[in-house]
Amino acid sequence: MALPTHGRVVVETTAGELDIELWSKETPKACRNFLALAMEGYYDGVIFHRIVPEFLVQTGDRTGTGGGGESFYGEPFEDEIHPRLRFVHRGLVGMANNGGKNSNDSQFFITLNRADELNGKHTLFGRIVGDTIFNVLKIGEMEIDANERPIYPPKIKRIRIVDNPFPDIIPRITAEEKRAQQRAREQAQREREDEQRRRGAKKDVKLLSFGNDEEAEEEPVVFKKKPIVRPDLIDSSELPAAISAVVRDPAAPDSKEKPAKRDRPEEPESRPSEKKAKKDETDITKIREQHEREKAAQSNSRQSEIAKMEAEIRKLSRRGVESDDEPVKKKPKKSLLEEEMSKYTKARGTNKKGKGKKDEGDVLAALNSFRSKLKSTAIEDSPPPEQPEESQAEGGEEKPTGEEEGMEVDNDTGFLGHALHFPKGNEEEVMKAEREYEVIDPRQRGARAKEEERERRRAQKVKDITGGRGSRR
Repeated sequence: MALPTHGRVVVETTAGELDIELWSKETPKACRNFLALAMEGYYDGVIFHRIVPEFLVQTGDRTGTGGGGESFYGEPFEDEIHPRLRFVHRGLVGMANNGGKNSNDSQFFITLNRADELNGKHTLFGRIVGDTIFNVLKIGEMEIDANERPIYPPKIKRIRIVDNPFPDIIPRITAEEKRAQQRAREQAQREREDEQRRRGAKKDVKLLSFGNDEEAEEEPVVFKKKPIVRPDLIDSSELPAAISAVVRDPAAPDSKEKPAKRDRPEEPESRPSEKKAKKDETDITKIREQHEREKAAQSNSRQSEIAKMEAEIRKLSRRGVESDDEPVKKKPKKSLLEEEMSKYTKARGTNKKGKGKKDEGDVLAALNSFRSKLKSTAIEDSPPPEQPEESQAEGGEEKPTGEEEGMEVDNDTGFLGHALHFPKGNEEEVMKAEREYEVIDPRQRGARAKEEERERRRAQKVKDITGGRGSRR
């Protein structure tokens, strides 16, 4: 008996409707992913990109290639294999993967026949119910090419959710919003195409209605260029009339230069007027040259000031760089190994330069002085080794001196003459150790047991030999 379903959707395709019931309790992640993508309109317009006759039909890839797809969770989710859900007949809906485990996204398939080879490899989360199974069979009978792709692929129009077992699903974008965005994009695309079409359209000049417009549009635009005049570069004092007319008045430097019309030599002028004109031209050239000199002097002074400021800035920057570089030169970068080694050398005191040598010499001098003091005291004050026995033999006569010696005397060099004396032999200790401690070696015990066993056998053999001789006699 099949398991009860919880959840129902209707997939509207170009080949008809597909009524699907979901096993949301057994496969919650797969059903939640399928319903969330359907709410977002992810499957709208997606084609059935693969048809294997008498086996399955596959869809769910927006790219239409079979290599795309994405899950609602943002990453592939794991398989949900249920022991009571198996691909035992047609019309079962399962998750497609990329051939490995836990690689489910948005693609799903519908079986056209029994498919035992899919058990345990793909998540089975729904089934086709009612007469809509014949629409699935119709899709499975469509014409395909050599790569199992349909020549005229059917398409999913939309998915309508009839019973949602997960009311807590919040889609990132609803299907209606997505359709509105798509319509807006299509409208904008159409408007752009119309605008480009209008711009690229050529007008028929032969038509009378467009003749005036064409002439008005094709009128050339003339740009008047200002002539460039440098009278200071001309050697001759006599300037042409056109250039003198173009040179602007230096008294009004802010006024805009306006190109003057060339004088037409139609009417002859008198000689005094020509002399006057020449004199005016020479005066203008002198004024112009003076103005250029002043301008050059100002520019030179400005450049000298700028050069001084740049030199001061360089000096300041060099000082700053040198001050920044000094600590870097004094303290170069060390590797981690050198830092660790420096810690150990500091702890040992070998990293000190002058102070360490001085301290070491002081320590050696102190040791030498102490050694010499020990030698001198050992020669002068060392008592004979038998002195403590004689003092014990004398008995009570030495008691008052013992009391005086027991008193505390501030004599730092008194302990230097003491000597330690030990008995020459340690026979008592050895005997005590042999008596109290016994070392048991299991190998020796085994060897001893074997030796005893040999002795016993030897004795038994001798006994048997002697007994046999007696019986013969």
